[in-house]
Amino acid sequence: MSKVSLALPDGFILGAAASAWQTEGWSGKKPGQDSYLDAWYQQDRHVWHQGYGPAVATDFINRYPEDVALMKASGLSHYRTSINWSRFLTDYETATVDEEYAAYLHRLLDELEAAGIEPMLCLEHYELPAALLETYGGWGSKQVVELFVRYAEQVFERFGHRVRRWFTFNEPVVVQTRVYLDALRWPYEQNSATWMQWNHNKVLATARVVELFRRRGQPGTLGVILNPEVTYPRSTAAHDVRAAALYDLFYNRVFLDPLILGEYPAELLALLRQHEVLFEYDEAELATIRANTVDEVGINLYYPHRVKAPSHAWHPETPFHPACYYDHFELPGRRMNPSRGWEIYPRIIYDMALRLKRDYRNIPWFIAENGMGVENEAQHRGEKGEIQDDYRIQFIAEHLYWTLKACEEGANCQGYMLWAFTDNVSPMNAFKNRYGLIEIDLAQQRARRRKKSSYWFAALSESRTLTLELDDQPK
Repeated sequence: MSKVSLALPDGFILGAAASAWQTEGWSGKKPGQDSYLDAWYQQDRHVWHQGYGPAVATDFINRYPEDVALMKASGLSHYRTSINWSRFLTDYETATVDEEYAAYLHRLLDELEAAGIEPMLCLEHYELPAALLETYGGWGSKQVVELFVRYAEQVFERFGHRVRRWFTFNEPVVVQTRVYLDALRWPYEQNSATWMQWNHNKVLATARVVELFRRRGQPGTLGVILNPEVTYPRSTAAHDVRAAALYDLFYNRVFLDPLILGEYPAELLALLRQHEVLFEYDEAELATIRANTVDEVGINLYYPHRVKAPSHAWHPETPFHPACYYDHFELPGRRMNPSRGWEIYPRIIYDMALRLKRDYRNIPWFIAENGMGVENEAQHRGEKGEIQDDYRIQFIAEHLYWTLKACEEGANCQGYMLWAFTDNVSPMNAFKNRYGLIEIDLAQQRARRRKKSSYWFAALSESRTLTLELDDQPK
């Protein structure tokens, strides 16, 4: 073991993230304001762990003063959350604002400002209005792109003078991949063309909102939060390297390239045409995307992805799926988080950082999510009732170490944000795996308790120096 210390750069963010649907709950929600997640929960409650979903969540909409005080105590400089599109409007066609929800958001911003915590707001974190999924097929429709731009204009009109860092989407690839590519979530429809249409329309919607943002002369920046999986081939053999490159092409570059560089990879479009994955786009849309790239990018990173060349031929009657080009690969002896079944490999942050520097114009970016979900976390409760989550402290420290190493080598990384500030509900997993600096006790009316990691994060924020022990010595 060797002990190392690294100073945080000036202005380096130490924050945490959440989303509206995972925290607010349904208190005060009006009929017709369901999001996609709300509708899925109502249709499929049995697949959510122990039946917990977004109905109450952490009840943040009623308890935000308490939570903001805990943010300040935990040393957060920034807090990222979303505006719930489905609740912000009472009429999605005319973009009529729900004044009660808008007033709540103003009160939340007041509370954050008083605590010295900068807000970072996302326009959509899976909160597509359920009515737009039912009426138009969700992001498969160009009309939804138009309605999203109208929604964004209302948000900027109300809060553009108060918030300086905006984001269109969080993880824009996820919903359609789970629904239309893998058919793992409601409404369970395997359709690769619909998957790609959702991808493209979200890229187009981002460009359209960037165009709006700049036309309005809004102060601040407009970005997007992506979740590229750092992908490693099983071996240096050409077939494995090719498998990793294709995985990266379909799941990572499909958003990275157009949003940062303004162009889809030519090989991606060629392969989609080859497999007859047809989606609607035209030259005017491509020109809009080219002219309106984002100002910054948030990157969500949790684990590496490892692939190898496929070992079996794709069944000729099975519709196209990118999995025809790769098989998943599990590295023998890998370090694991058994609660999630995810490999722990902190170097992913360093490798992604250098890639952004090399391939993506060294765009300003930050770690928008990184964290460790642990099941049955109450087993780690100490004598005084506090969760002793040393494993989380170690996880954060190791990933932050590789972030700072990348900064030393010229990566344009602006900060590190933890997922999540409090324990919160996640799709299907509900409260099964806990991620927070703050415990949410479901058995005690969602009482809040600081974990050991909350005190550690506060001390890190105060000292601005990361100190940790690395297991880097021969044994």
